[in-house]
Amino acid sequence: MGPFYPALHKLEQEGWIKAEWKVTENGRPCQVLFAHTTGPSGVAARNRKLGTLAGAISQVVRLSEGLNHA
Repeated sequence: MGPFYPALHKLEQEGWIKAEWKVTENGRPCQVLFAHTTGPSGVAARNRKLGTLAGAISQVVRLSEGLNHA
């Protein structure tokens, strides 16, 4: 369990999950975790943007390599 809670905290800081403190039926506090409101569609949109960025960087690198070999 050592790295588990720091990993959850990092995910919360980056906006991937939301944490909320609640009180259980027996009066004990517990932390409840929720997926970010964007859910899977938000992840898919972020992945598409990253794919577009990676494609643009690849094109620049290829262009640069072509100029270096000329």
